[in-house]
Amino acid sequence: METIANVLDKIESIMYYPILLVVMALAGIYFTVLTKGVQIRLFSESIRLLMEPPKDKDSVSSLQAMLVSTASRVGTGNIVGVSTALCLGGPGACFWMWIMCIIGASSAFVESTLAQIYKKKTPEGECYGGPAYYIERALHAPFLAIVFCVFLIVTYAVGFNLLCSYNLQSTFEAYSFYDPKVTPYIVGGLLAILTSYCLLGGGKRIVKLTSVIVPVMGVAYVLISLIVILVNIKHIPSMFALIFKDAFDFKAIFGGVAGSCMIYGIKRGLYSNEAGVGSAPNASASALVSHPAKQGLVQLLSVYIDTLLLCTATALMCLSSGVERSEAVSGAPYVQNAISTVFGSIGPLFITVAMVLFAFTTLLGNLYYVDNALAFLNHKKMPSGGFLKAFHLGCAVVVFIGAIIPMNAAWAMADITMGGMTLINLPACMILGKVAIETLRDYEKQKKEGKDPVFEAKSIGIKEDELDFWK
Repeated sequence: METIANVLDKIESIMYYPILLVVMALAGIYFTVLTKGVQIRLFSESIRLLMEPPKDKDSVSSLQAMLVSTASRVGTGNIVGVSTALCLGGPGACFWMWIMCIIGASSAFVESTLAQIYKKKTPEGECYGGPAYYIERALHAPFLAIVFCVFLIVTYAVGFNLLCSYNLQSTFEAYSFYDPKVTPYIVGGLLAILTSYCLLGGGKRIVKLTSVIVPVMGVAYVLISLIVILVNIKHIPSMFALIFKDAFDFKAIFGGVAGSCMIYGIKRGLYSNEAGVGSAPNASASALVSHPAKQGLVQLLSVYIDTLLLCTATALMCLSSGVERSEAVSGAPYVQNAISTVFGSIGPLFITVAMVLFAFTTLLGNLYYVDNALAFLNHKKMPSGGFLKAFHLGCAVVVFIGAIIPMNAAWAMADITMGGMTLINLPACMILGKVAIETLRDYEKQKKEGKDPVFEAKSIGIKEDELDFWK
């Protein structure tokens, strides 16, 4: 297992530096320039659109679609991912998370807008789509679309779920009853059983469940983090000084790039908010809106909520507490130690509860995306009940295995599979970027005319027969 982990580590290092670093930065800057900073310029508009009711009460609203994508984004990465980046990369990782979040939000707008434009419609009138659909339809690259779906399935059914399960079981290390030879098996088994049971409810149950759990767990976590930060408010100035000093320590960054704060910040930030990865568009396509740009704007909030709110809450809470930061406590222990400085023994318990909720919604959100990819591979139809049940049982087994594998293997597997998705999706978005930009211009033009924007394919130079839903 250690040999496999070392091989995965080497692949991961090469993939993220320089390949993914360059691709993500170029795409984010490219979209930011062409949209004139849509992620900042139309931030208030995205908030307004979030509360816009759907045209049909039985359809998926912008808010519900955003919450599904947030359920997958908001997870163990907000706690354990940030902690790992701080402990292994340094405080400067926090700064690079912020930078990649703001730049990457423009990529999130483009990919979700494209998913809306090229989405399809079921006989019942429901919407579905994602990167595979705009890669196949707009790029005319069906084989690449299939490869993307394979990467998505491997990422969300295997890579992310292995890591999610590992991260959850690691929170129990803070308790006296933890036995490394027994506890991981118990936690993995219980989580696998619970996940497989909930999967029997299908996609609609996922939407309803996440719409309740995500806001509650997010608000509670931020409030607790804020209390810890306020108690340690005297450390805030020195904490920010430490973040910026470490972030711009170029000698340290370029002396050991793979383990630098910049790379850790980018990797963990990408794992957490998934901007440009190609996951959120699968949920975005399900929303029933009058104009594709609406859902693209709404998805900006999901990226901000994940990184600027939740990841920052973890980083500031940990750094302001002043507790020891080292490889030995990387992950859940660092966060539990930080929260214990204010809440004592209750702190680790709260983190455990938060991790259970975060892990649970992440697992369900992940498999919602997987179902969409399976449908694409099965000629745009969901596989038969027998196959789907067997697949979900396999996913439950993966969840169990994740609880008992080494930390570095879990992280490397998730990073590699996610990187593969990103390297397919972002270049595709850059090639199709003009379509999303023209769609944004059409939206803003109609808004200036005092209209509630309604999309027509011809308004951006696309023939109606090239689309499915917007005919």
